[in-house]
This record gives sequence, C-alpha cells and structure tokens, in this order.
Amino acid sequence: MINGPDEIFDVVDAENNVIGRASRQEVHAKGLMHRSVHILVFNSRGELFLQKRSMDKDENPGFWDTSAAGHVDSGEEYSRCAERERMEELGIGDTALEEIMRLPAQKDTLWEHVRVYKCVTDSNIIINEQEISEGHFWTLSDLTESLKSNPELFTSTFHLIYNRHIINNGS
Repeated sequence: MINGPDEIFDVVDAENNVIGRASRQEVHAKGLMHRSVHILVFNSRGELFLQKRSMDKDENPGFWDTSAAGHVDSGEEYSRCAERERMEELGIGDTALEEIMRLPAQKDTLWEHVRVYKCVTDSNIIINEQEISEGHFWTLSDLTESLKSNPELFTSTFHLIYNRHIINNGS
C-alpha cells in the first residue's frame, strides 16, 4: 500500500497497548504513539542495503534509512507488516525475517513503537520508485564513515538502530 491519508493505524500507549485508532494524518499531526517496522537487508558479504526515501514521503523525505520500513496497519501483526513492507518496497520475499530489536516510542522514532527485523539475501532488489528514490548496499566501514561525516543525511530512527544493533553486532 502506498502511503495515504486514509490509512488507519492503532493508537497505542507507552506500553504499546492499543487505546484507539486514527488516520495516518491525525496520528502524525497530533504526535500520537503508533507502530512501525524497520527491516535490515544484508547480503552474504555482510553489506547492508539502505534506501534513500522518496522526496514525496511525508516523513524524512530524501533521508537515508533502513532497507525497508513502514507503519503497522490497524489490527495487523508486526511480523506480517515487515513481510509486506519488504515485498512492497524491495520486491523480495524469499527469506525469513528475524526480529532483532524493539525500540519504544520516543521523539527520535517519531512516536512509533518500532520492531526491527533482519534478513540475509542475495536476491535482486527492485526498489519501489514511489517510495524510494535510490538504494544500494553499503559496507559497514563506508556506512560508519558516512554517519560520522554526514549524520544529517540519515533518519533519527536509523541512527538509533545503528547505534544499538549494528555497532554492537556488525550485522
């Protein structure tokens, strides 16, 4: 699904319990807590695919971000959303996703409770040009250097994921 103002998300509390439902537009305008997923796609060489978000995105347009990401629709399970977003944005679905971390809703996640998944694949990635302006695999050393020299080019959520997982685990 391409982002639209009529998407409906579960509104959640600080403990990630559903307390209501609201449109995408309302959730973002009011800073309501909601849910999202981020997916890290590594290849067999340990390189990480990152996407540059389309300039048409309502959040972080033009920023580098995780391989794929998206909001969890109302009533949808996190794992199902991760599979859906990976297929919609990257055209891949041939390998299992592993949940690797959770981030609580906070300013740097744009008030999203985030579950992060990863997979390793050498499948051909076909980016969805409505969602992503470009993408490529980064070596971890190139990524680390770019984050140090140009941190403003990356989303705040990606910074959190990088600092909590990638730095500590290498992939």
